[in-house]
Amino acid sequence: MSILYAEKTSEELQQFIDATGTVLIPVGILEEHGAHLPVNCDVVIAERVALAAAEKLKGRVEVLVLPSVWTGYTALLLQEWAGTIRVPTRVFTDVVKHVCLSLIDMGLRRILCVNGHGQHPALLETAAREIADETEVYIASADVAKLAAASFQQVRRSTPGGAIHGGEFETSLMLHLRPDLVDMAKATDVDMFRAGTELIPGDGFAGGKGYFVSTWGMQESKTGLYGDPTVASAETGEAVFGAAVGRCCQVVLELQDLMR
Repeated sequence: MSILYAEKTSEELQQFIDATGTVLIPVGILEEHGAHLPVNCDVVIAERVALAAAEKLKGRVEVLVLPSVWTGYTALLLQEWAGTIRVPTRVFTDVVKHVCLSLIDMGLRRILCVNGHGQHPALLETAAREIADETEVYIASADVAKLAAASFQQVRRSTPGGAIHGGEFETSLMLHLRPDLVDMAKATDVDMFRAGTELIPGDGFAGGKGYFVSTWGMQESKTGLYGDPTVASAETGEAVFGAAVGRCCQVVLELQDLMR
């Protein structure tokens, strides 16, 4: 049986609704990731985590995966390199919001956005709060990086600052998921992020910081990267992918209990 929402008939979707199923929405962006990674990196990661979680949950809960949201907001600076397709924050928030409202209008109540892009979390939270105010339906969002953070810290080879954008984390995942799209001969550590302080330890995997500040513009990027992809490996990618999928499944199961 297909886990893809788009491959179901209207009748099959009504049965899914009646069974109080959960919808996963992969969320990414087409965005430059340097010379060694494809622009669909964030989309691939979010989509593959969502699909793997849905497959793993077969027989336990009803889960379908929606087609990916493939554009969103990112810093204007990234348009210095070809490939990025960005929309304003409000446009992205409204797209996600109205996709979810469509699902809610047809009777679905369990919705989880699986996000693969670092500049989306706050916008997804805004959409969730607005949806709750308007419908009393409480959707959720989960970030792949946060789902896999503990696992990545155990296996990473880069120092803090090596995994912000196109660095070890994303490159390792892509080496595991789509090695055919990765050109490690073009990977470079020239844009290792070095603007860290005690409160900004370098990247989100190295610990929290007491406030938010956008790293884009704090340190000039020569290649469109922030981090060190040269130490990435498929083995690291496999480990963090498994951790992200496992935790995503836990989120889905918790939503089942919370939203009875």
